[in-house]
Order: sequence, then structure tokens, then C-alpha cells
Amino acid sequence: QVQLVESGGGLVQPGGSLRLSCAASGFTIRTYGVRWYRQAPGKEREFVASIINAAGVTNYAESLKGRFTISRDNAKNTVYLQMNSLKPEDTAVYYCHVRVWSRDYWGQGTQVTVSS
Repeated sequence: QVQLVESGGGLVQPGGSLRLSCAASGFTIRTYGVRWYRQAPGKEREFVASIINAAGVTNYAESLKGRFTISRDNAKNTVYLQMNSLKPEDTAVYYCHVRVWSRDYWGQGTQVTVSS
């Protein structure tokens, strides 16, 4: 059974950092691409970053390049999202996603709030 469990969200001041985790089970992250998305209040869910294939090729939303870094630990079957220089506009629920056998799976999300 495919499951994704996010953690690591919280309240952080502008300029601060957080590292989100996405613990995967029921599939191997090295085989399937895992993506992070986020959804702010009143807005559509948007792509944040992805890490795919055995080589771990990464891709980012253009506006987030240089501040966010996606990585993975194959031994722990976990994907991470390191977020630096956080801004109030980064406030959102962050979700991880995977498509396995043409079916989409989402985690429950983790809330990130950037506020002073």
C-alpha cells in the first residue's frame, strides 16, 4: 500500500529555515519520482520541486530556485525539502506526491507558516 507521510512543518520567522520530510512506504523512491507541492489559502496547489529516477535528477519551480533544495535518502526511503530564506508568501500546506502505476498518491500535508 502506497503511503506518504509529511512532517517538519511549523511556524518560522521570515528569513528562517525549515526542512520537511516525506516518508514513503509501499514503493521505492529511487524508482518513482517524488514531488513536493504547496497550497496557500485561497490559491491553487502549485508545484514546488521534484526528484526523479535513479540518478536523482531534480527540478524546481522557477521562483523557488536557490532557496529550496529537494533531496532524498534511499536507505530511509524518504524525500526532503530544505527551505531557506523563508518569506511570508511561502506560507502554505506542503504536500508530497507520487504517481505509481498511473495512480496519484498524496500525503496529508504539513503546514508551514512564515510570520513574525
